[in-house]
Amino acid sequence: MNVVCLDLEGVLVPEIWIEFSKASGIPELSRTTRDEPDYAKLMQYRLDILERHNLTLDKIQEVIEKIEPLEGAVEFLNALRERAQVVIISDTFLQFAKPLMRKLGWPTLFCNSLECSAEGKITGYRMRCPQSKLTTVKALQSCGFETIAAGDSFNDLQMIRASKAGFLFRSTEAIKSANSDIQAFDDYGEFLSAITSQLDS
Repeated sequence: MNVVCLDLEGVLVPEIWIEFSKASGIPELSRTTRDEPDYAKLMQYRLDILERHNLTLDKIQEVIEKIEPLEGAVEFLNALRERAQVVIISDTFLQFAKPLMRKLGWPTLFCNSLECSAEGKITGYRMRCPQSKLTTVKALQSCGFETIAAGDSFNDLQMIRASKAGFLFRSTEAIKSANSDIQAFDDYGEFLSAITSQLDS
C-alpha cells in the first residue's frame, strides 16, 4: 500500500513567512527553507526578527486567514486522495495551519507547534520529532507502507530520497540543479500523472 507524503508550503499553499513578510513590510522574513537548509538556524532568525519588531502570533494568524491555496492545488489534492492515502508532512505549526487545512478540505497533517507567552509572543517552537519529515517517512515504511514523497525545499530532500519515488514541485533552479536526478514539475497535471504512475508500479 502506498502513502503519498507532500510538503505544504510552496506545494499546496503559498509560503506563510513570505506572505507575512509582504504584509508586515519586513523583507528579512521572506527567507524560507528554500534559502536556508538549517531549519533551527532559520527559525531562530525568524524569532529574533519577531522579537525585535514586537510581533505577536495573532498578527501572523491574521495574515494566514487571508491566504488561499495555490491555483489548482485543491483540485490536485482531491484527485490524488481518490487514488491514494495522502499525508501532508510540514515544518509549519499547529497554530498556523487550521485556516489552510480548512481551505484544502481537511487533509491529514503532521506538523510542529509553537511556544507562546501569555501575551501572545512566540518564544520558541517544538519539533514533533527529530528530522520530522525523514522520520515520518521511515515510520510509515516500518508499518508496511511504500512512500512517494514530494516537496520544494532543502528540508524535503531527505524524505524524497528515502521514498520509493520522489519529486520536486515548483522548486528553485538552484535546488533542481543540485538534485538533477530528481524529477521536477511545475504543473499540477504533470505532477499528478507522475505520482499516479508510481502508484501502479
